[in-house]
Amino acid sequence: MKSSHFVFRVRIIFGFVILIAFILFVRLYFLQVVKGEEFNIISEKKQTINVNGVFDRGTIFFTSKDGSVISAAALKNEYTLSVNPSLMKNPDEVFTKISSILEIDKTTFLQKATKVNDPYEEIMKKVPEKSALAIADMKIPGVFIGTDKARFYPGGQLASNVVGFVGYNGDLLEGRYGLEKYYNDTLERSDTKMYVNPYAEIFLNIKNNLFDSKKGDIVTSIEPEVQSFLESKIAEVSKTWSSKTTGGVILDPKTGEIYAMATTPTFNPNDYGSVTDFSVLGNPLVSNAYEMGSIIKAITMASGIDSGVVTAKTTYNDKGFLMVDGYKVSNYDGAGRGVVNMQIVLNNSLNTGASFVESQMGNEKFTEYFKKFGIGMETGIDLPSEAAGSIENLKVKTTVEFYNASFGQGISMTPIITARALSVLANGGKLITPHVVKKINYELAPAKNISYVNEAQQVIKKSSADEITRMLVEVVDKALLNGAVKMDRYSIAAKTGTAQIARPGAEGGGYYPDRYLHSFFGYFPAYNPRFLVLLYTVEPKNVNYASQTLTMPFIDTAKFLINYYEIAPDR
Repeated sequence: MKSSHFVFRVRIIFGFVILIAFILFVRLYFLQVVKGEEFNIISEKKQTINVNGVFDRGTIFFTSKDGSVISAAALKNEYTLSVNPSLMKNPDEVFTKISSILEIDKTTFLQKATKVNDPYEEIMKKVPEKSALAIADMKIPGVFIGTDKARFYPGGQLASNVVGFVGYNGDLLEGRYGLEKYYNDTLERSDTKMYVNPYAEIFLNIKNNLFDSKKGDIVTSIEPEVQSFLESKIAEVSKTWSSKTTGGVILDPKTGEIYAMATTPTFNPNDYGSVTDFSVLGNPLVSNAYEMGSIIKAITMASGIDSGVVTAKTTYNDKGFLMVDGYKVSNYDGAGRGVVNMQIVLNNSLNTGASFVESQMGNEKFTEYFKKFGIGMETGIDLPSEAAGSIENLKVKTTVEFYNASFGQGISMTPIITARALSVLANGGKLITPHVVKKINYELAPAKNISYVNEAQQVIKKSSADEITRMLVEVVDKALLNGAVKMDRYSIAAKTGTAQIARPGAEGGGYYPDRYLHSFFGYFPAYNPRFLVLLYTVEPKNVNYASQTLTMPFIDTAKFLINYYEIAPDR
């Protein structure tokens, strides 16, 4: 018995030794092959190089349509000019030499350079690289160029609300917003490293090699050209209509991968310190909840079709308004259309028609479907500070709240929650998980591909999704701008939304009579979609309806994506 226990222990120890040997082999390969050139340079300069305090961090990448990656957040050299006054014989002469290369203030320089008992005086940070190298080449006694690493965002403001930035949180330098914050544990590196002999370094850091294997770089699904186009388009909308804010998202409704996500106003993460309105640093598509308006009628109609209470041909008598619980629920124009079917409800965006569908379902069934669509809960997107929105009004027993919810008023949701719910209509009835990161390249572990496709839940039957898609295609072909934007060779399913903006309780509650949120969503090619696009703009001025503000920006976006990705016609 003792012999068998001894053999078991020996096997355990042997297995552990094999594991350590494998890790050391991988690390040696990394040091000799991957980092070999870097260590050769180090060894040529000095046997031991102390780089304590040098900033290090993983890279964030965009992904181009051809699969190549482009840096979204990386490191760059940052140079500091300093002097040791005790080593300078003639500060005036030194100033003349330096000022021929770099513009510096003479009075300040001489004040610092003449402190003969001070071994270190910092003259300037963030010296341009060309100037720093030129000064270093002059080899002036007492003049030094220090090198450090700094976070750099090559695209400037491109996708800045998605990427975020690195900044100080008290004394700690860390990711503050966006992916930088959400994936901070993956991207951060130790800021105290001592490189000795590279082989000795293996054993000095054996603990980290064994247990710190989740550090790496992240690869996003953000496509830079698509992101750039979306940013320019929403900026154009905001400028044209003097909107408070405008945003948009482009995603694959089948996988949840996000190709672009943009908002305006925005910021440049290379200069975040100049921002005075801190609200622009966040991502309202994830963090801000709105009453989204009539685009929600598509979800109501799909729920009614799936539950079997209506079809596209079901009719009701539209009088232009209806009374419920002492409240008047009206169409946007107050006009009645008489006896009409459900297709006309979507074509003409009739509030009374959406209310009719809700009444046929019943409050309990209606609420159940909205929850299945993910309304009122977080999506799980890989960005920080996600809000869940609110469907608290559906806990109230008054029917008017359910009628309001059927056309997107009285309940709130973030744009990303909205995009996910609408993707159910596009992808055959499944609830996907929207996400920005598609792959993590770990330093000491195999790369991880990110996919949630197998986790998607079936919300409505595929036949129901196909039917609501057919109805939304007819909205575009016949009703949207009277059919003027129909594409002969491509089917597009879409719907507009115009929502009143709620007045805070402190101002008496209810809704502002002259403030609106406009929204627009669409997907294409409709019956096998590559993209779903959601646009919204808050408080546009001197305009009434989303069909006026967002139809053409959506169509422009659709045409761009069709051409850029060379999507084959579907009709």
